[in-house]
Amino acid sequence: MFPEFFQKAKENLKAAQILFEHKLYNASVTRAYYSAFQMAIAALAHYGITGDKIEHSRVQAIFNGELIHRRKIFSGHFKSYLPDLQAVRNRADYKRELLSQKVALRQLTKTKEFVTGIEKEFASYDKP
Repeated sequence: MFPEFFQKAKENLKAAQILFEHKLYNASVTRAYYSAFQMAIAALAHYGITGDKIEHSRVQAIFNGELIHRRKIFSGHFKSYLPDLQAVRNRADYKRELLSQKVALRQLTKTKEFVTGIEKEFASYDKP
């Protein structure tokens, strides 16, 4: 499960960047969220935490509870990233408003920080 979701996360981050560059801000926000969400799934699997159901609230709760609070693998500042990214993604997908470049850039920046932070931890975890 780890390599597949890691690959999906990287792919969605690239898609979010391309969509942003083409001024498709709502779509960029959606892909940015899924990049972070899939990276969280990859992180959970990387540390041996798997489950049958992949639900947004469950992944967020387990990521925060296990990998931030209990094991202290990731910084506490990541705690709000997934719920915040999802809230804006919900606006992009389900509200009538069109999101601005500023909002999309903020989401893309947060996602890059989240994905990069987890990726760096994977690299340090794998070193002898």
